Amino acid sequence: MRCYVFPGQGTQKKGMGRSLFTRFPDLRRRADRVLGYPIEELCLENPERRLSETVYAQPAIYVVNALHWAAAQEDLPAADFFAGHSLGEYSALYAAGAFDFATGLALVRSRAELMSRISGGAMAAIVGVCEQIVEETLERHGANGVVIANHNAPEQFVLAGSREELARLRPVFEKTEGVRGFVPVRVSGPFHAPAMAPAAERFRSVLASVDVGRLRTPVVSNVTGRPFGPDAREVRDLLAEQIARPVRWSDSIRYLRDAGVSDFTELGESKVLTSLIDRITTAREAAPDPRRDLIERIRREILQPEIGDEALGFDEDASFRQLGLNSIIYVRLARRAGKVFDVAVKPDVIFQHRSCAALADYLLTRDDVARTAVPQAPPAAPDAPPAPLGEYRDERVAALLHDCANGTLSVDRTVEAIRALA
Repeated sequence: MRCYVFPGQGTQKKGMGRSLFTRFPDLRRRADRVLGYPIEELCLENPERRLSETVYAQPAIYVVNALHWAAAQEDLPAADFFAGHSLGEYSALYAAGAFDFATGLALVRSRAELMSRISGGAMAAIVGVCEQIVEETLERHGANGVVIANHNAPEQFVLAGSREELARLRPVFEKTEGVRGFVPVRVSGPFHAPAMAPAAERFRSVLASVDVGRLRTPVVSNVTGRPFGPDAREVRDLLAEQIARPVRWSDSIRYLRDAGVSDFTELGESKVLTSLIDRITTAREAAPDPRRDLIERIRREILQPEIGDEALGFDEDASFRQLGLNSIIYVRLARRAGKVFDVAVKPDVIFQHRSCAALADYLLTRDDVARTAVPQAPPAAPDAPPAPLGEYRDERVAALLHDCANGTLSVDRTVEAIRALA
């Protein structure tokens, strides 16, 4: 299965879309009418460095993402899913048919204006440690109002809060074992944090007047890490909430992988998301979780054949009763579980363990199931020859250079992080 992903703010750069504006002049003309200024000039010449400002950057990225989507429709196969990181979610919804190009651009323009009004905050990326260490460090040092705003990868998170608090926490994180970088993000406010709640509420009133069409292709929400439902009100609510809620990119990619997506294609002016997806996938393959894998097998191989795709997003702790299953279905679930795991499973077992998590816990206690329930990870490949970056003795510097090479960090941010280490 295939998923197209769209990047968000931070990927803007002078010259973006150069090869596409002449190819799709109608999109350029429509963008100019909505925005009231020449979008091609903004993207190609970046007058007065406006692309560094939120009010210009967000519309520009949306337009360039749309150009890439227009090219993809001519050059690439159809997608089974769409996803977008933060602002990129609007590109994904446009591609899926939630609204037309002009409506999406008008929404993005309003969103950018409202978000830019919340000042006094900042954001910074933490690279190299897991979420638990980030949270424990924030708690241990009494971080006031600083939260994780972006869950980008298993060892990459973005914090949002006041400039003063982030400045106070910077030396704390830089001395934390495992941290490879504390990199300030050049944005105008604490996006995806509670401080953005006033902007989210004002944007909610903007969204109320927008017609949202039925999605032709599923789009995964940043807020939930699951596909948007068919209800237009839910789409509007989640778009409003997204401004002040964390971006759960790791959860989104894990969901897509569990749904069967193996081919991710980034449409836009960067490969940042491609790198993050590789990290999420590699981390999951390197550290398998038998219980998690078993829960996903129960969803895919036992529930989905009986109730359809609803099973893929069904909460692991929710009772099967919520699905309205009758006794015959329980019998069929037991038979299917027995066939999948090659053991005898009685209907009573399903009645007693009526959630994916409870059933997984039960199965893992049975020796005859535990040996076969979770596929064993393939043997590790032989060590590759040392890369040129391996000559650096400081592992933190080498890791930052790797992040720069694969597009996760820009050159400027990499240099800033290395200077901080020095």
